[in-house]
Amino acid sequence: MTALAQVAGDLAHEQPVIATERLELRPLRRSDVGLIAHYTADRRVAEGTRAIPHPLPPGAAEAFVSRAMDPERSEDVWAIDGSAHGLGEVLGVVSLTRMEDDQSELGFWVGAGFWNTGFASEAVSGLVAVNPHGSRTLFAEVFQDNPGSARVLTNCGFAYLGDAESWSVARNARVPTWTYLRRMAD
Repeated sequence: MTALAQVAGDLAHEQPVIATERLELRPLRRSDVGLIAHYTADRRVAEGTRAIPHPLPPGAAEAFVSRAMDPERSEDVWAIDGSAHGLGEVLGVVSLTRMEDDQSELGFWVGAGFWNTGFASEAVSGLVAVNPHGSRTLFAEVFQDNPGSARVLTNCGFAYLGDAESWSVARNARVPTWTYLRRMAD
């Protein structure tokens, strides 16, 4: 095992719980499978991501939660949990994937019923503020037909970097994207 792999493995076990005004970002647990399957089965949610298929195949949510709980993972995934404030236990997820050179890629989605509530901005802002990977740079991308997610990133201090394309499993196509970055304080 390389030194980088060892460090990544050690960090994988240390996924903090992050509190925001209305939400708690917490590691996924097996009981989240049902709500994750419910939200990601929605075509609108799936088509806003690169990796969620539509229709959602049996076992996909279980496999996602299992990967997120694996101590050897390279991606940390947090449930956006509003239960402490009378909301649902899972409103969506936010994630960080480790990259080279102290960089991470941020991803997020929220259930369609929670769009335009500020939950995505609050979750992303909370994760950025804590910076649990100790990243010097965060990257994120959104599909160009999703300006709401682009606003979440710019509201959280991300700057537009450029245009690209990514494959969307749900759309079975390449989709134009906007790429963003956020340099973290030293």
